[in-house]
Amino acid sequence: MSDSRTPLYAISVAADLAETSIQNLRSYERHGLVEPGRTEGGTRRYSDHDVTQLLHIRSLLDQGLNIAGVQRVLRLEAEVAGLRASLLRDDAGPADSASGARDSR
Repeated sequence: MSDSRTPLYAISVAADLAETSIQNLRSYERHGLVEPGRTEGGTRRYSDHDVTQLLHIRSLLDQGLNIAGVQRVLRLEAEVAGLRASLLRDDAGPADSASGARDSR
């Protein structure tokens, strides 16, 4: 079973899966919205995660955002995800040390 970030799909397949054009995928890459993997020969390979990201980008564009707006939304979403992960780590820390203190008695 492969990881969702394993580069699998050629650009034409990724474009079909994301229901967009190859030119759009290249544009999204130029704008830093997606970063496909590359083969040793330099051929783009898109992962399942990339395709999900492409579908999300398309949805945001369909809602009327421009590329700059999509970039901003994606940055904010990444920031929120990072903050959530930090909060989960912080919440897990005291509970682990408290349970450790109980176990050592």
